[in-house]
Amino acid sequence: LLKTGLRVSEAIDLKWQNVNLMTGQVIVLNDKGGKDRIVYISEKTIDALTKWKERQWSEWGKSEHVFSNRYCSKLADGDIREMLLKYSRKAKIAKKVTPHVLRHSFATELLRESKNIRLVQKALGHSSLSTTMIYTHIVDDDYEQAMKAL
Repeated sequence: LLKTGLRVSEAIDLKWQNVNLMTGQVIVLNDKGGKDRIVYISEKTIDALTKWKERQWSEWGKSEHVFSNRYCSKLADGDIREMLLKYSRKAKIAKKVTPHVLRHSFATELLRESKNIRLVQKALGHSSLSTTMIYTHIVDDDYEQAMKAL
């Protein structure tokens, strides 16, 4: 979620056939707006997913879903939220970590790196730029600090 900006429902529905572990291309089918979109993952994420797929298939059997339970059924929304709660507590993260917080963090980081709001809009699958603009307030804080430092 953090590395792709996927909505929790998109991650739950993601199938291996839509993940190219050679190119890092991930096809998100029928997103919230009813459209398909493509996102890309880093080499580090490709490596992690490759290891996950090998483990998943060797321990539980061949699953069509990238994120499945030990019965090869896709996870539920609550499963993802429970894991985020468990691991954020384990990491001693004080802020409540939700799938949307990870999506928001992804968008903020992509905007910081690219300085391109249209690129962020495309990555998130927003049809309206005004929806994407919600993510710019944190970057505006960076702008303010940079200007004050001059």
